[in-house]
Amino acid sequence: MRRTRILTAALALAAGLLAGTPPALAADSAPPTTTLAAESYSWKNARIDGGGFVPGIVFNRKEKDLAYARTDIGGAYRWQQNSKTWTPLLDSVGWANWGHTGVVSLASDSVDPDKVYAAVGTYTNSWDPGNGAVMRSADRGASWLKADLPFKLGGNMPGRGMGERLAVDPNRGSVLYLGAPSGKGLWRSTDSGVTWSQVANFPNVGNYVQDPSDTSGYSSDNQGIVWVTFDESTGTSGNATKTIYVGVADTANAVYRSTDAGATWSRVAGQPTGQLAHKGVLDTVNGQLYIAYSDKGGPYDGGKGRLYRYATATGTWTDISPVAEADTYYGFSGLTLDRQRPGTVMATAYSSWWPDTQIFRSTDSGGTWTKAWDYSSYPTRQNRYTMDVSSSPWLTWGANPSPPEQSPKLGWMTESLEIDPFDSNRMMYGTGATVYGTENLTQWDSGGQFTIKPMVQGLEETAVLDLASPPSGAPLLSALGDIGGFRHTDLAKVPSMMFSSPNFTTTTSLDFAEAVPNTVVRTGNLDSGPHVAFSTDNGANWFAGTDPSGVSGGGTVAAAADGSRFVWSPAGAGVHHTTGFGTSWSASSGIPAGAIVESDRVDAKTFYGFKSGKFYVSSDGGATFTASPATGLPSGDSVRFKALPGAKGDIWLAGGASDGAYGLWHSTDGGASFTKLSNVEQADTIGFGKAAPGASYQTLYTSAQIAGVRGIFRSTDKGATWTRINDDAHQWGWTGDAITGDPRVYGRVYVSTNGRGVIYGDTSDPGGGGGGGGTDPTPTGACAVTYTITNQWSGGFQADVKLANTGTSAWSGWSLNWAFANGQTVSQLWNAEHTQSGATVTARNIGWNGNVAAGSSVSFGFTGDWSGTNAKPAAFKLGDQSCAVN
Repeated sequence: MRRTRILTAALALAAGLLAGTPPALAADSAPPTTTLAAESYSWKNARIDGGGFVPGIVFNRKEKDLAYARTDIGGAYRWQQNSKTWTPLLDSVGWANWGHTGVVSLASDSVDPDKVYAAVGTYTNSWDPGNGAVMRSADRGASWLKADLPFKLGGNMPGRGMGERLAVDPNRGSVLYLGAPSGKGLWRSTDSGVTWSQVANFPNVGNYVQDPSDTSGYSSDNQGIVWVTFDESTGTSGNATKTIYVGVADTANAVYRSTDAGATWSRVAGQPTGQLAHKGVLDTVNGQLYIAYSDKGGPYDGGKGRLYRYATATGTWTDISPVAEADTYYGFSGLTLDRQRPGTVMATAYSSWWPDTQIFRSTDSGGTWTKAWDYSSYPTRQNRYTMDVSSSPWLTWGANPSPPEQSPKLGWMTESLEIDPFDSNRMMYGTGATVYGTENLTQWDSGGQFTIKPMVQGLEETAVLDLASPPSGAPLLSALGDIGGFRHTDLAKVPSMMFSSPNFTTTTSLDFAEAVPNTVVRTGNLDSGPHVAFSTDNGANWFAGTDPSGVSGGGTVAAAADGSRFVWSPAGAGVHHTTGFGTSWSASSGIPAGAIVESDRVDAKTFYGFKSGKFYVSSDGGATFTASPATGLPSGDSVRFKALPGAKGDIWLAGGASDGAYGLWHSTDGGASFTKLSNVEQADTIGFGKAAPGASYQTLYTSAQIAGVRGIFRSTDKGATWTRINDDAHQWGWTGDAITGDPRVYGRVYVSTNGRGVIYGDTSDPGGGGGGGGTDPTPTGACAVTYTITNQWSGGFQADVKLANTGTSAWSGWSLNWAFANGQTVSQLWNAEHTQSGATVTARNIGWNGNVAAGSSVSFGFTGDWSGTNAKPAAFKLGDQSCAVN
């Protein structure tokens, strides 16, 4: 999937974003802490599994099963071997530094596997007003410190699949190198990433740009220095590695080398020219540097490519391309070696979309090659693999293509491909939509078929543009960038298919009829075809509408409360209205093109609009609009507003800019007048959910700044008071596109992110669903506990606890006690509340997980500190009752 979505101008208006170049590097900066959060929430993803480009996968070379993945806009992840899932690592990135969710490179320290580094920043042009940074962690990404850089980094820029640009010296872990874009050169740290300085004598800052004519700066930026590779055989433990290779985005001078630990540099003699070196991977056993070349920077362009092998001892270059350059219509990337079987090398045809990507494998150092698939007789394909996407069935896109295409595809944008350095059978590779992998790769060589499956659970990388939670039917409908959107009937399960018939590349807006929730409408972008679709079964099935003349994009859409009519404000055409399901549209009058449109949730003929500081009202089904006399609203178009269900004319409006009106407004007279809430400094979204117990007004949710703190807030008293419900560990960067509560579950909120998918939270408030927060419950019946240490590092660890009800009666609440034998302490615990007194820990249910049926179980997890020994607890008690220990 192509991931070039850019953030709207609203992002540039966020308070506190950096602009320009700081006068000096900051050695350390950490996010501020706050005590404003007054309530504990449990946060999860509505499962989609993947959904975006994974340009980098990095295995640690010293410790088995330690691996990381980077995404272009959705942060970084660590692999959890016991569950075969990914754990997000950058959810603590806040609003002011939203660009740091784009990861341009990752490095895992082979000297000290507890250390990991991430070079972050999303755009090098004006779309991201903040500079880049190198984040460092001594606990495998559980916590971070940050060194700010005096230039930008581009995790979502052209060339982002090349790399890795960030590298740790495998002999002296305090030494790191970072290749910068935009002509900023090569940078080095000698203190484990605390401070950075430019390598002044590095001779080439790069010169390749994708499109020099692009005035936005997105495609016209110099892609710079794109990879750093150490020859670890030229160093000894504790001493800097002497020989370092660096790849530069320059088709004439792509590879440089230092043989004196970076003191001097020179262009490697005899190297091929005419293409870009996407990746450079070194086989130190055989003394061979492999380089994958493409004529373009990627990740989706590339028409010609070559593979070369460089003998480090003799300086000999050998063309080892699997096919003749004249026969390529793609570039090479995804380069990897089998560290257990020196001489085994693999690469991908990363930019081959049709009929599929290709993966090449050689077991003789590139002398001969085999392909993942080939033609038995065109167009019939013979595959060396089978694909099982049952865990992510939407990866078929519901397609039934003609040969030689197949569904699901082997992939596209396959710039990251890595063989596990400890296991020749395991390989992972990233695509534009997921991470695929296999655990029986060597079947390739023996004539059998290896099995490819998604290895992506826990890695959520969708950009969320709109959300809806109807009062009946599916609890969640989502509008997403790149993969359209989903209907979630179970938040813990991956939906079988994205919205289809038609499949929008990006869904920009969706709405349902408040009184008839089975009627749903969505609009979106499509290269050719309609831009509006309807459903009469709550989004399970869809049919296309007809576009008015001139429509070029989805825009916003609103459904009447009774589903009888719709108002649409598409891109490329003015606002239109229709009765029925969009077989014909009529232009609306009195409202400007590009207005945001919404419907009243009670009166089926009342619709609202907003454009450039003006609010508009229609009382005739969208045929004519009249400008409201309301004043003082935000002057720009970074605004989102919604009408409250169940109350005609009750409207909430959020948005604005830091250099003008910005905040949250409320109208009770159908938009004729608005009152600004004085206790909300900035707000970007507004949504409604089920009223709190004893309250008559629905719960409000917003992504906002209140009392000087940015966060996700909830009000149960019509905005009179607010509670921050997220915390500094759960911020997710940009959350300004959409938010909605659940009308059926008090306290549940769905939050949009720009790359971390749909986040939903449940409250621990005792009023939010029973149990928890009070005295210890006393469930009866047998219990069993499984305590698993899922990760451990120097001084710290992570554990999961599964508590099973093995009795015959349901529990309406639970309290689990245990004692640590070695002085361990719990530092952070999720999905439960806890107290610790000395060695004794008590974990209690929170509101949403107090009810545990017989035969069912509940789980929670925590991070903790330890020293010396980290033994598992020997005994657990449920109240006063001992549990079996598994």
